Amino acid sequence: MKEEAGRSTMPEIRTVAKAAGLLMAVNLASRILGFLRETLIAGYFGQQSATDAYNIAFILPDLLYWLLMGGVLSSAFIPVFSEYIAKGKEEEGWRVVSSAINIILLTLSLFVLLGLVFAPQFIALQAPGLPEAYKPLAVLLTRIILIQPLILTLSGFSMGVLNSHKIFWPSALGTLLYNACIIVIGPLLVSGLHLGIDGFAFGVVFGAIANFAVQIPALRRLGGRYYPVIDWRHPGVRKIVLLAIPMILGYAINQIPVAIYTNLASLLPPGTVSAVNRSYRLFQLPIGIFALAIAVAVFPTLADQVALKKWEDLRRVVSQAVRMVIYITLPVSVGMIVLRYPLIRLLFEHGAFVAKDTAETTVPLIYFCLGITAQSVINILPRVFYAFKDTWTPVILGVISMIVNVAAMIMLVRPLAGGGLALATSIAGVVNMLLLFGVLRRRLRHIDGGRVLKTAGKSLGASLLMGGVVWLGHTGVTVLLGTGNIASLVSLVLGSGLGAATFALATKMMRMEEFEQTAGLLLQRLGGK
Repeated sequence: MKEEAGRSTMPEIRTVAKAAGLLMAVNLASRILGFLRETLIAGYFGQQSATDAYNIAFILPDLLYWLLMGGVLSSAFIPVFSEYIAKGKEEEGWRVVSSAINIILLTLSLFVLLGLVFAPQFIALQAPGLPEAYKPLAVLLTRIILIQPLILTLSGFSMGVLNSHKIFWPSALGTLLYNACIIVIGPLLVSGLHLGIDGFAFGVVFGAIANFAVQIPALRRLGGRYYPVIDWRHPGVRKIVLLAIPMILGYAINQIPVAIYTNLASLLPPGTVSAVNRSYRLFQLPIGIFALAIAVAVFPTLADQVALKKWEDLRRVVSQAVRMVIYITLPVSVGMIVLRYPLIRLLFEHGAFVAKDTAETTVPLIYFCLGITAQSVINILPRVFYAFKDTWTPVILGVISMIVNVAAMIMLVRPLAGGGLALATSIAGVVNMLLLFGVLRRRLRHIDGGRVLKTAGKSLGASLLMGGVVWLGHTGVTVLLGTGNIASLVSLVLGSGLGAATFALATKMMRMEEFEQTAGLLLQRLGGK
């Protein structure tokens, strides 16, 4: 029986691995474009109150999107729609899709209108430390970017439908176009029309439009159908609403740390909000490239396995995904800590962004990197609960982690300033991960915990060895070439090469299964298979 279960799982694991490999490649390209966008903004405006206003302007639009769409998509929409597909009721599923789209869009439109009206009051409450001269700018930027969540909602539903059919490339390509539009349109408006940082805000809106537009052809080929109805009585719609309610409450509660973080950061020296946000984007780089790609790829498979009650297959896929994420992100975390100075110098230090800004950005980055692996695992474990259509458990555990986050921020911001805010995030991530593991272990009876711990221990040892080798290489480059852009580039290229080779050799000598899987996936990609 075990051999049969193992064989039945292998095609699903290969499907997940193939999808994850595609998403990793596209996400890497998207993140590179994202950092090109950030480096353009840093070059034009440096790290000061104007960039703080720009970062603060995303808070309300992101809040509305994630409250009304993020939870619905991840916890409710994909599992319900996948169930209709698995049971051969796709036509009925399209009516459910249409009703869900209409409900969310109408609700979101109302909140966007309220946001446009009350943006000044929101900024005054959210960022009391922002200089008065820059609060009107933050209000203007907020009102421009508030158009974005309406368009991203359409993109989100498109992605959900396509992902339910295990079609991932259109939404991945959409993220590329999103950043590409900001990169092209932002500088054109700033230089050509002599706009300020609001030129990049308009670029955000055009990027959202492109993100949705590129998914439309795939939807049409799939035979997507839209109905102008709101069928509250339909069981599928009710199921989505009931599953989404706890997630919406969870997102609302989890905005408390965001509000406190922004409030505290705005009271610190000008540029602190921008420094923490830039380091946070670097922190999100491996999470977005690797963990999120694996989580998005594995979720439809998890939903199918739960719907078909393939419990042993479910455990294997969860274990495989978690171990792969740990194996990949631990060395990345160590490498980013060792190479933080050349990384930030090369990405941002030009134009108005100076050496002092680099030094300020490295501090929160160290503390964020301590939580990369935990945050990566958190991208996967809640989706197991969502596959069971249990949205309350991750929310309750998230509330506990939120309380830890707020308490840690308040305690750490005085001694560590922006670094304390970053460390609080990492501490809360570790707590959340451990809580999810504990509850999931009881739910599934076992989660292959021994193999997960073994992978973590071996990967950590190999990562620390790798970090020592990378540090020696970086130190040698600094002695020979200094700290300019060329030296930073050489440090990053040499450090990445040495690090990858050292980690790969160490894990191969330890005969880690994850090394073989990663190497096989890379060879498959290079071979074009």
